[in-house]
Amino acid sequence: MAERAAILLLAHGTPDAAEEIPEYLKNVVSGRPMPAAAVEEVRHRFVAIGGSPLTRLTLEQGRLLEEALGVPVYVGMRNWKPYIADVVRQMAADGVTRAVAICLAPQNSRTSVGLYRRAVMAAAGEQMQVEFIEAWADDDLLAEAFAERLRATWEPFCAETGERVPVLFTAHSVPCRTVQTPAPDPEKPGRPPMPADLYNFETKKTAMHVAAKVAGLEKWYFAFQSQGMSGGPWIGPSVEETLTALREEGVKKVVIQPVGFLCDHVEILYDIDVSFREFAEKLGMEMRRPASLNDSALLTAALKGLAESGLERLAAAETKEP
Repeated sequence: MAERAAILLLAHGTPDAAEEIPEYLKNVVSGRPMPAAAVEEVRHRFVAIGGSPLTRLTLEQGRLLEEALGVPVYVGMRNWKPYIADVVRQMAADGVTRAVAICLAPQNSRTSVGLYRRAVMAAAGEQMQVEFIEAWADDDLLAEAFAERLRATWEPFCAETGERVPVLFTAHSVPCRTVQTPAPDPEKPGRPPMPADLYNFETKKTAMHVAAKVAGLEKWYFAFQSQGMSGGPWIGPSVEETLTALREEGVKKVVIQPVGFLCDHVEILYDIDVSFREFAEKLGMEMRRPASLNDSALLTAALKGLAESGLERLAAAETKEP
């Protein structure tokens, strides 16, 4: 089983250079045109942080998992190289017939995890049995990994100020249409209605589990960040709206802890570290952010647990096959 099974980690992907951003964004929005100003803004943010480390860090997360698990681990990206389809083809060429796919976005949404699943299943076809991990928003080791990072920043901050600093948890926003379950089509009464998208709840579930692991944390809030620039309403409240409301209540210190991202990339290194920090300073607030999980041993342990459970299900399915 070990020789024929492998783990496939899935991530968003990021371009290697600024000149690749237009092509990359076409992948992100499935070929739909994007305003030139939006493309330029993405390029500006990418350049401002010296390029995104997402691919490098995700490959390292895969290496650490392979080392801990003793099973081959592959990494595929939805929007850039190494593309999921190319990686699945390589897995098949390497003799892999069964795979556990884990999306490095713990909270399920059809605009994220759903698209990863579609890409993996299309590439795997009949040549590979895939155990796809749908969501792991309430994974205990994931919560402990975030809590470990949070305590390292929050506790010293509280000690400096002499008070318990509030924490603002965040996750990437999604379009409003994503979480709005459409009504049944009267012209197609036989088609079952689309299931509700629970991303809005799963992100807050993760935040709740993390907060429960930080002793003394009394006040915490939640906001969605990095709303899209291509038009249409996105779910909120936004980080900017929440920071403004907190300042109006007299809050001068805050910790921002993203719980939807597992490694550093533009939405952390620019959106939080540059944009939100500048916004907070203009409000007269001091903002701090815990280190991202990146090479966290607890994150590796969480992924190892998910992978092992998936491998067990694959093994059980194999024994049932005629």
